Amino acid sequence: MNHQPIEGFSKLNKQGKIDWLVNEYLDGNQEYQDILKQYWNENADLQKLHEEFSENTISNFYMPYGIAPNFLIDGKLYALPMAVEESSVVAAASKSAKFWLDKGGFKTTIINTEKLGHTHFIFNGEPHKLQHFFNFKLKKKLLEATEEITANMRKRGGGILNIHLIDKTADLPHYYQLKASFDTVDSMGANFINSCLEQFGKTLREEVAKEEDFTQEEKDSLQIVMNILSNYTPDCIVRAEVSCPIEDLKDDSGIAPEEFAWKFKQAVTIAEIEPFRATTHNKGVMNGVDAVVIATGNDFRATEACAHAYAARDEQYKSLTHCTTDNGIFRFWIDLPISVGVVGGLTNLHPLVKFSLALLGKPSAQGLMSVLAVSGLAQNFAALRSLVTTGIQKGHMKMHLLNILNQMGATEDEKQYFVNYFKNRTVTHHEVISEFNRVRGQ
Repeated sequence: MNHQPIEGFSKLNKQGKIDWLVNEYLDGNQEYQDILKQYWNENADLQKLHEEFSENTISNFYMPYGIAPNFLIDGKLYALPMAVEESSVVAAASKSAKFWLDKGGFKTTIINTEKLGHTHFIFNGEPHKLQHFFNFKLKKKLLEATEEITANMRKRGGGILNIHLIDKTADLPHYYQLKASFDTVDSMGANFINSCLEQFGKTLREEVAKEEDFTQEEKDSLQIVMNILSNYTPDCIVRAEVSCPIEDLKDDSGIAPEEFAWKFKQAVTIAEIEPFRATTHNKGVMNGVDAVVIATGNDFRATEACAHAYAARDEQYKSLTHCTTDNGIFRFWIDLPISVGVVGGLTNLHPLVKFSLALLGKPSAQGLMSVLAVSGLAQNFAALRSLVTTGIQKGHMKMHLLNILNQMGATEDEKQYFVNYFKNRTVTHHEVISEFNRVRGQ
């Protein structure tokens, strides 16, 4: 495994990149060339479009694209597009949607849509002088300097909402921030926000250099460290909820509605106080969120980072969902901070993203926020429903059955046999292998 580094890899054409990889790392095995090429789109223009989404692209990586139907959200019926590889996610979401369909469905509320970014800088001077300078000169200059950048966004109803000077010197010597809030309307807004912030950095440097109240030593101390949006958006948040009389919580597992409600609430409360459980609990929430985020061409890494930061906002990691059972009413909800867009980026380019947004009725960014929160809540409801009744493995392993059979090279007839065989049995990896070997040995 004594491989050699390569110069100019990015300058090679696609075939050149593949040839080098296969020869250098894969012993020249033609099978690996074939694997990469079988995932190329036969439409050359479409393949080129996909390749230009990223760098050094040599093939496409497929994920299942599924549909979870019957979601009643704010009185409208939706079919949710979900791009996800984990067994049972789409099935679980669909099951939750069906459960709540005749109970009023899901209700959502957009609490706020404010996004944030910062110019981080070092300034070794008197804090009160800097604050006075910001209040009476700099803030106005920052807004003026970004007027050209924000013009189109302001026409659409968005733009810069406010700018604050934040003193962080107690945490790091001489460290300050220009903290700006933005409304980016239907775009996720990353490029817009970062462009504004980079202009803030330039304007800050120029205005400090001209300010007569600062000494030369203070002027020379200014260092712009970075200008960057924050993926933590606690004020860009949506609530999704379901509720019904406890007596309506009839479950096919045979558990009484009152017991189901009590156990369900206990499960949520445990996730609110126990970080080890909360981590898995919230991972389940994000199963639902991320699948729709990916299907609609948004940034699932950003949504993950934001959700988990929000879950830890009180210095202990907690559940994103909450439950009450007061006065005979079961209520389950999520407050999800999430920043997404329906214009810009892949939303205007990727054919399946266009399909997803059309399927959802071409929603606004706020409409998509609502759908995402509902998807996360539905996924969490399904997981908790299984956990407090039949257990998570019964449903999960049935969905995983085909993966096991495919790994073993089962025929279509054999797959059908095993689906029937496990209809009333619990699927385990050991039992599948044992029965498979028995069937093959006959």
